[in-house]
Amino acid sequence: MSAKPETEEPPKAPAKSKKLLIIIGAAVLIVALLAGGAFFYISKQRAAAAEDAEDGGTEKTTAPAKAKVPPAYLPLDSMVVNLADPGGEKVAQVGITLELADAHSVDTVKAFLPTIRSGILLLISQRTAEELLKPEGKQQLAKDILRETSLPFGGGDEAHEDEPPPPKKKKKAAKSEHAEMPVVGVLFSSFIVQ
Repeated sequence: MSAKPETEEPPKAPAKSKKLLIIIGAAVLIVALLAGGAFFYISKQRAAAAEDAEDGGTEKTTAPAKAKVPPAYLPLDSMVVNLADPGGEKVAQVGITLELADAHSVDTVKAFLPTIRSGILLLISQRTAEELLKPEGKQQLAKDILRETSLPFGGGDEAHEDEPPPPKKKKKAAKSEHAEMPVVGVLFSSFIVQ
């Protein structure tokens, strides 16, 4: 009987080592598959980015060129305006910050600030509280303010609507307007309607 227990122990030791080798082999295989999958995923992302750069090369090269010059911001004093609601009881308190093309534009815009402020006040006073409480109304107001701020610099859609120039002149004027307009965006720093 002593021979039986001795013969059983040696087979158990190789079985444990075989299991251990199988587990280690499976772990190595899983790690290799994960590494291969990660490599495949990253290479697909790089290929897609390279393809996008080739397809929209002119658009992407233009955007970083503009991004090299950081924009400047010109905050305006808060404005309190009576709205066009019936009864005239609604008012809006609006804080506006103008986004300028660059720091050199600040002095140019400041020279026209009274005209710009007056135009903005007139624009806001033509709105109703209902219009200004909707996100679309605020977005439309920002677009209108941007157009209004371009008027002192020869921009704006209204000047072209009254006298339509020939198509060639209109295209040239549009290009020069975008190049010379110092105000490139309108941001609201506060917006209260009461």
